[in-house]
Amino acid sequence: MAQPRPADEGGRAPALAVEHRGLRNTFHGDVVAVDGVDIETSEGEYLVLLGPSGCGKTTLLRTIAGLEEATEGEVLIGGNVVNGLPPRARQVAMVFQSYALYPHKSVLQNIAFPLKAEKMPKEERERKARWAAELLGIERLLSRKPRQLSGGERQRVALARALVREPSVFLLDEPLSNLDAKLRALARDELKQFQERVGTTTIYVTHDQAEAMGLGDRIAVMYDGKVRQIGPPREVYDDPADTFVATFLGSPPMNLVRRGDHLVGFRPENLLPAELVSGNGDNVTASLEIARIEYLSGDRHVYGTLTGIGEETRVIARLPATITVPLEDGHTRDFAVHQRDLRFFDAETGEQTAVSPARA
Repeated sequence: MAQPRPADEGGRAPALAVEHRGLRNTFHGDVVAVDGVDIETSEGEYLVLLGPSGCGKTTLLRTIAGLEEATEGEVLIGGNVVNGLPPRARQVAMVFQSYALYPHKSVLQNIAFPLKAEKMPKEERERKARWAAELLGIERLLSRKPRQLSGGERQRVALARALVREPSVFLLDEPLSNLDAKLRALARDELKQFQERVGTTTIYVTHDQAEAMGLGDRIAVMYDGKVRQIGPPREVYDDPADTFVATFLGSPPMNLVRRGDHLVGFRPENLLPAELVSGNGDNVTASLEIARIEYLSGDRHVYGTLTGIGEETRVIARLPATITVPLEDGHTRDFAVHQRDLRFFDAETGEQTAVSPARA
């Protein structure tokens, strides 16, 4: 059994690394939810599991928590194998999408509930609940019931309830999905600041790429039960391992143009009117027949048909509103991409491959 390490000077348990070795989960005998996952976090890391619905990310999180049993492979927390241990023995705390607050209990009672279940004396558990509430800025709400709270406040209560157990690992399953767009942006910033303050290893599940890019020290992009790529957000965005990652990450997604045995990929923000792309012969120029232009916040999305890089293909260019080059529906003009911004993928496997500039 994993032995808890002593708490740090602030009273919290130290962060522990989480490792998955050859993890596999199958249901009903033949439905593969997680398929051979190998991931290792560092202590205090913020790792985001990103992918579409049904890719296996929540099953992976629940397996770490002990709510699902691994069919094959091992889960290690703090270097100790925890397969077979009940959730309470794993030094983890999980915050669900629904928050799962007790409607008839006050905020204070909700936060303190895990400690009551552990038979902690009332005075001690209320002291710890008030400490957690203060850390999350909700001490003024302690006497209220969940129905009297906003969505963002409920989310903080759920975090405080997780924190009060002093876990070494936080597991967060789409905790912002019930908030509106404005609140999500604010809550995302609060979550990042909170994690930096407490320093606890955090594994966060989401299908929202903005959350992944904004929160994660690293992102693990999942699809069909497998990790397709793992790395720092900028690295995964700029240098996708395959066409799934290339098109799942980014809004709009990466453009892909077929050229012979390869696909040529480039981000919409790298496709610009030719006169704006600097370089000494390192640019690839093509002709874009503009179909329509969308004005979105500070950007213009230019939709059209591109010829000159490979096969004729529908693409999207994303231009900052500050670019004043005249563009009109139905017009054709030269656009260009710098050579360094091109990525090449095998047309059969979808995996990124090296192609010399001479062949680009």
